[in-house]
Amino acid sequence: MSGKQSKTSRASVRAGAGAASGAVNVLGEVKYVIPLNQGKNAYIRNITTGRTPNVRTNSDAFVEEIRTLAAAGHGAKIKAELEALATEFPGQGWDAALQRLVDAEALS
Repeated sequence: MSGKQSKTSRASVRAGAGAASGAVNVLGEVKYVIPLNQGKNAYIRNITTGRTPNVRTNSDAFVEEIRTLAAAGHGAKIKAELEALATEFPGQGWDAALQRLVDAEALS
């Protein structure tokens, strides 16, 4: 895997930044989880590494990305984001993704 972010990834993040719903920045705050594919995938904006990987929400890579951010002190914000996604998109499995992170103790 190369260290560069793909053009598609950059374009999707930029497109998400301009969208009214699911915007990347809200009142100057960075969104860490950018939903994709009806909740099956997500871009995780990892500010500790400077990367925005596209991961499946049911994968170990998703848990590890969140664990890295939580270790840097962003766990509560990510939990709030996932709770908001679960409320806004109830059929997309965000509640299951959140529960998986809680079970793996990745948000602590």
